[in-house]
Amino acid sequence: MLGWLWTLIVGGILGWIAGLIVSRDIPGGVIGNIIAGLVGASIGNALGLNIGPTVGGMSIVGTLLGAIILILIVSFIFGRLRK
Repeated sequence: MLGWLWTLIVGGILGWIAGLIVSRDIPGGVIGNIIAGLVGASIGNALGLNIGPTVGGMSIVGTLLGAIILILIVSFIFGRLRK
């Protein structure tokens, strides 16, 4: 019943960790971290990166790698828009 809550918590934490790894902030604070984690899980799954332990229905390694990819893409786009 509380599976969706675990998914949000794990997504937020993994989105935050991905931001720390690439040293870039996610726009939107906590909500941005949750979105980065959830979208990162989708990217990781699409790339077949379902490796490592699974928490909240998400592969930790796949979600982290997907969130890192997302953060780099979003940072690139926002960097280009600022110029």
